[in-house]
Amino acid sequence: MAQNNAIIHSHNDYNQSVPFWNAFANGATSFEADIFLKDNDLFVAHNYEDISPSKTLEALYLKPLETVFNMEYKKEAQLILLIDIKSDAIKTLEKLIEVLKKHTSIINNKQIKIVVSGNRPKAKDYVNYPDFIFFDYQELETSVSSEIWKKIAMVSLDFKQFSEWNGKGRLTHGDENRIVEVLEKANKTNKPFRFWGSPDSKRAWRTLSEMGVSIINTDHPFKCVNYFKSLPSRLVTSTTFSEVYKPSFNNDQKDLPVKNIILLIGDGNGLAQISSTALANNGELTLTQLKSIGFIKTQAADDFTTDSAAAGTALATGVKTNNRAIGTGVNGEPLKNITEILSEQGFSTACITTDNILGATPASFYAHAKDRSDDSTISKDLINSRLNLFIGGGASAFKKTNLTDNFKIVSSFNDLKNTTDDKVGFFMSKHGMKWITEGRGSVLADATKTGLNFLRKKQKPFFLMIEAAKIDHAGHSNDTAGILAESIDFDKAITEALIFADNNPETLVIITADHETSGFSISRGDIKTHQIEGYFASYDHTAIMVPIFAYGAKSNEFQGVYENNEVFSKILKVLK
Repeated sequence: MAQNNAIIHSHNDYNQSVPFWNAFANGATSFEADIFLKDNDLFVAHNYEDISPSKTLEALYLKPLETVFNMEYKKEAQLILLIDIKSDAIKTLEKLIEVLKKHTSIINNKQIKIVVSGNRPKAKDYVNYPDFIFFDYQELETSVSSEIWKKIAMVSLDFKQFSEWNGKGRLTHGDENRIVEVLEKANKTNKPFRFWGSPDSKRAWRTLSEMGVSIINTDHPFKCVNYFKSLPSRLVTSTTFSEVYKPSFNNDQKDLPVKNIILLIGDGNGLAQISSTALANNGELTLTQLKSIGFIKTQAADDFTTDSAAAGTALATGVKTNNRAIGTGVNGEPLKNITEILSEQGFSTACITTDNILGATPASFYAHAKDRSDDSTISKDLINSRLNLFIGGGASAFKKTNLTDNFKIVSSFNDLKNTTDDKVGFFMSKHGMKWITEGRGSVLADATKTGLNFLRKKQKPFFLMIEAAKIDHAGHSNDTAGILAESIDFDKAITEALIFADNNPETLVIITADHETSGFSISRGDIKTHQIEGYFASYDHTAIMVPIFAYGAKSNEFQGVYENNEVFSKILKVLK
C-alpha cells in the first residue's frame, strides 16, 4: 500500500531540544534544517531573531550524522538532509559547501542525500555545484535540461496554493480534484514529491500518502511514523459476515410472563466495537435491529476501571465488588449468584464461553474466590455448582478431579444433542480457545443453538449466560481484525438467541458487555468495501459505559442508564 512507502520528513526540527536525534530515533528518514549565515557561521533557526550561538548546523545535524554513519545505525535507511536556506542564497550555499567538505564521511556516503531548499541559485546554475549537493525544485514544469534535472532531488509545492483543508473531515471534491491534478503532473517528473504547509494530522498523513505524496511533512515524527507503522494492524477489510436476522417483535416490550433468560456478554465489547462491526457488515447487525437499548456504568467497588471479575460478579450477584474478586464481596464473603438463586426456584442454568471455563466472566456465575487466579477453588466450585450445562475451554485443568462424578462430559455437539443427562459439560479445547482468525470457526453460534435446545428439552425455565470472550483479547492486542472477526462471531450467536426467543415467546434476551477494552475508536472506513481503520487509546480496559440491549417481553425494563449490578435485580424483577 502507498502509505507503507511514505518518507517521513521531520519539518520543524528547530522546535526540538535535540532535533536530529528526536526525529531519527523516532523513525523519520528525512530532516529539515532551516539555516542562516551569520558571522561566517551557519545557525539553525526558523527566524533570524531566534538564532542561538549553540545551535549551529554542525552541532545539531552534521556531527550527529557522523555518529550515525560511524556506528552504522540503521545503515539500510536512505536519509535526506533538506537544508532550507533563509539568508542570502549564494553566500550561504558557498559557506555550506565549505562546512560540508570538512565532513567527508557525510558527503561521500551514498546513504544520505543533501538537498538545498529555500533560497537557491537559479536552476541553470545547479550544475556548477559539487556532486554532493542536490536541489529542491518548486515547480511542476520540467523545461530544464536533463543535466540540470539530474541535480534535482525532489519537487515541493505549497499545499495552500491548492487547498485550505485543515486535515479534519475530508477534502472537498473540488480540492481533491485539484490535488489529484497536481499529483498527476508531479508523477511525470519521476521525482519524490512533497507538499509543504500541508495539514499535520493522522487523516492528512494517510490521505496525502494514499493520493501519491511520497514525502510526508510533519512536526510530529514519532506520531507520524508510528501511525504508519501500526496502520496495517489497524486497517482491516472484513472478510467474514453475519447474516442479519430480522426479529418478529411480536412480544417485544410487552408486559407478558418471562420464564427464560439468555444473557449474552461480549467481553470488552463497547459501542465503537459494535459500530465498527455493523459498518463492516454492510451497515447493520442482528444486534442493531433491537429497540430496547440502554447503557450501564462499569466501575468496580475499589477502582475507577473494572476488570472482568468484578464486572462479571456485579452482573451475576447484583453486588459491586473489588477487582479480581469472583463471586465474593469487598470483604471476601461469598455472594449468592443468579444461577444458585434460580436453580433453587426450579430453573435449569448454564454457562457458555469462548474462554477457558475457569475464566473470570463465566466463573462469576458459579464460583466464589477472592482472586480470579485461584483456579483450584474455582474448579472445585464448578464441579459442585448448580449448573446443568457448561461449554468452554480448559479440559486440562480437570484431569485429576472428580468432575465426572457430577457432570457427564461429552466430546461433541452431536453428543450434546443426544444426551439425556441432567448435568453435562463440553470442553471445546484442552487449554484456551483459539481466535476466529486462528481458525476457531463459529463454535459460539453452534454452542448457543445446541445449548438452547438442551435446555428447552428439560421443559423447565432456564438461565443461560453466553460469553464472547475474545473481543476483549483482541482489544488488549490492539487488533482491529480480531475485534471485527470476534464481534461478527458474537452476532451469529445473538442471531441464534433471537431465533429461539421468537420461537419460545417466554424468553427474554439480554446483550451487554462487562466493560470496554482498549478505548477503541473508528477514524475512517468504507462500508462498500467493508474496510475499517481502528484506533486505540489503551491496551487495557476503560471506564466507558457499555451498551445493553434487550429483546422480548419486558425488554423495556433494561432501557436507561444505570449501574452494572442493577442488571441482576432487573432480571429477577422480570422473572418475578
